[in-house]
Amino acid sequence: MFAMDEATLLHADVDAFFASVEQRDDPRLLGRPVIVGAGVVLAASYEAKAYGVRTAMGGAQARRLCPHAIVVEPRMSAYAEASKAMFRVFEDTTPLVEGLSIDEAFLDVRGLRRLSGTPTEIAVRLRRAALERVGLPITVGVARTKFLAKVASGVAKPDGLLVVPPDRELAFLHPLPVERLWGVGPVTADKLRDRGITTVGQVAQLGEPALVSMLGRASGRHLHALAHNRDPRPVQVGRRRRSIGSQRALGRSPTSEEALDAVVVALVDRVTRRMRAAGRIGRTVVLRLRFDDFSRATRSHTLPRSTAHTQTILVTVRGLLATAMPMIERQGVTLVGVAVGNLDDGGAVQLALPFDRHSGVALDAALDEVCDRFGSNAVTRAVLLGREQALTMPLLPD
Repeated sequence: MFAMDEATLLHADVDAFFASVEQRDDPRLLGRPVIVGAGVVLAASYEAKAYGVRTAMGGAQARRLCPHAIVVEPRMSAYAEASKAMFRVFEDTTPLVEGLSIDEAFLDVRGLRRLSGTPTEIAVRLRRAALERVGLPITVGVARTKFLAKVASGVAKPDGLLVVPPDRELAFLHPLPVERLWGVGPVTADKLRDRGITTVGQVAQLGEPALVSMLGRASGRHLHALAHNRDPRPVQVGRRRRSIGSQRALGRSPTSEEALDAVVVALVDRVTRRMRAAGRIGRTVVLRLRFDDFSRATRSHTLPRSTAHTQTILVTVRGLLATAMPMIERQGVTLVGVAVGNLDDGGAVQLALPFDRHSGVALDAALDEVCDRFGSNAVTRAVLLGREQALTMPLLPD
């Protein structure tokens, strides 16, 4: 068996997942810049990324950066099947698999030396199996902690393997830019860089009190721990989602209040239907916004009791959106997200008095049945007629 301080955690990540599936299924696309999605970029091959094309970028901007790119329509069913096949490869490697998204997972290979060899040997075979069985390249990072394994895979991309031995952890981590730390987005990075802090090593040199005063208690303590590679989280198998959400990129063109409301309606419909399909109810409703300057804002409200009732959650989201409208009018909005957290099992709902015979739960259930049988667009709201609907992204099972 491996000692607890050995590098036995793998982070496996499919390279440019949607674009790689397209290149796999159409050999004419191999080695060429591929963009998935015309209006908003859902994925870009590494050949397109070399020209500056990025996920969530507007399609017009992407085509200006890479005029010779091949733009393909997304095929969500193909990506869902590829994800299932990839996770079968992961689960054949080790029973300890924690999915992060449809194209990446943590694998704990501790205790497999006699059966499968060293972590490095396991990672080599995993990459080969993914290519042979699924036809997709994956990058694998191997380290002692989940955080460092994910960083290692990010550094090794594309189509790479990077092992970080325990005695080289900080030597590898500290020269990296601060953006490699989980939780460091553009706003936090700007705060750090304004103070001359550009590398993880410089973050590590700061005392925890200094980081707390600079970034707040939670963020300061979090980054101080990661900068020293302190991450005790184990790989968790079968962990259920803590929240269910959906988002839609809007591009940089102005969005009217009416159009924004229609986007919110569609997002709430999608989220609450997913909640009911998974048998989940939740209390905390969250609205996430991204603005033209790439800054972000989050608004949330906790309901008196858990629910998956569409109208209840829609009213709450509309209230959150109303409070954020002055900021949206000043800064412009490029992305809207809706999520429900504090999830419970649907059977755990506490009934409240008085019982409301007109709560709409029966209507939600009837609409769900129609959509399950005839497709998600079989019944739609009048406000959504004639409007382009966002694609439904494939997800890991809950």
